Amino acid sequence: MEKLLIIDDSADIRLQLKWGFGEDYSVVMAGDVNEGLALYKKHQPRVVILDLGLPPHENTSVEGFRGLGEILKLNPYVKVIMLTGNSERENALKALQMGAYDFYAKPPFLSELKVMVDRAYHLAGIEEENRTMQRLLEQKARGCNGIIGQSPEMEKLFTTIKKVAPSNVSVFITGENGTGKELVAQAIHEESNRKNGAFVAINCGAIPENLMESELFGHEKGSFTGAHAMVMGKLQYAHNGTLFLDEVGELPAALQVKLLRFLQEGVIQRVGGRENIKVDARVVCATNVDIAQAIREGKFREDLFYRLGVISLALPPLRTRGDDILILANYFLRIFNDEYQKKIRRFSSTALNCLKNYEWPGNVREMRNKVQRAIIMSDSSTIEPADLDFNGDAVEPEEGVPVNTTLREARDKVERALISAALDRQKGSVMKVAEELGVSRPTLYDLMKKHCIVPLSAGEGVE
Repeated sequence: MEKLLIIDDSADIRLQLKWGFGEDYSVVMAGDVNEGLALYKKHQPRVVILDLGLPPHENTSVEGFRGLGEILKLNPYVKVIMLTGNSERENALKALQMGAYDFYAKPPFLSELKVMVDRAYHLAGIEEENRTMQRLLEQKARGCNGIIGQSPEMEKLFTTIKKVAPSNVSVFITGENGTGKELVAQAIHEESNRKNGAFVAINCGAIPENLMESELFGHEKGSFTGAHAMVMGKLQYAHNGTLFLDEVGELPAALQVKLLRFLQEGVIQRVGGRENIKVDARVVCATNVDIAQAIREGKFREDLFYRLGVISLALPPLRTRGDDILILANYFLRIFNDEYQKKIRRFSSTALNCLKNYEWPGNVREMRNKVQRAIIMSDSSTIEPADLDFNGDAVEPEEGVPVNTTLREARDKVERALISAALDRQKGSVMKVAEELGVSRPTLYDLMKKHCIVPLSAGEGVE
């Protein structure tokens, strides 16, 4: 039997509510906030009825707000129903802004309050199903080194990483900015026999050309003005590990020659030095430029490319990864909710359409920043397009199907639209949606997983 916690300083109200709810719920009661918090920690109920005016400040809302805040800190998903006086509507609205599920004015009429409590338990169950489904999606989509994705392109990438990582060959990663090239390089390192060695990253485009040679190969004391001591380069730090050269297309021509020599012979010389130093480091490179064009223009050595690109990996842009977009968005929602201790539960249906139809020029990095911004800026339990800094141009009409759409794409679009609309109408009830659409619940769950649809939770459509 579900637990129901009632926190109220009136013995008469506690007795009335226990009598009214005792047949359906296992009722536990407290007369003040501290006792209520102790009972909450012990029983972990999904619904709490909390009086706004409690001792030692019965005539104010101080203790009620404190209790609400402490309970939501313990579990942001608990449904707290506030009991208020008729003159406390302003405080009741403030409680809703803090994260309360609903409020009810005293004296309590059991038939009305019972409907509210039953609905709260129903929505708590739906939300729990949603979170379970999202965790399963994330677990299924989690590839090498925590990279998230289940699209065919990402599945192929994960397979290639696992095949390539155990060898010592050089790997050349291409892709647009923000697609996760360094994450892939780290995944190759972590899956390799060098995982106990250092992973050393250097951005070739962020270091001035006159310092780049020293940064990469190191320098001897006195080799140039300001060289007061011998300094090891990044290659030497990566001995027995992996060196990741990001934006390798920016490497100056003279350093391309020195890097080629290292790849051929496995030795380096520091700036100002004559000694050959043996270094065993695997080199993984990345670039977002058209390397073939750079070779044709003489900006990048063709022989160096063939040394660096024994294996080439092309990372797909986010806009081509289909349902990965929603999986990543919900993953970042959970991560930043935890980081900033917020209680944001979901994206609105309009926000989900924005996420699906946006072009994502900045790829996964841009999505991460948008969701992080939304979590910080939103004062609601639901993220809207404005929180994500979207405007109307970001959304294409869901019902419009372009003439060059394949039959499968059109069918998927109609399926997604019908299920989303039915979930809105049925306030997230999977059972009622299955009945309305004429399918079994297992079939509906399969379709929801296929389209990354999360049912409606509290915060929308519950008024």
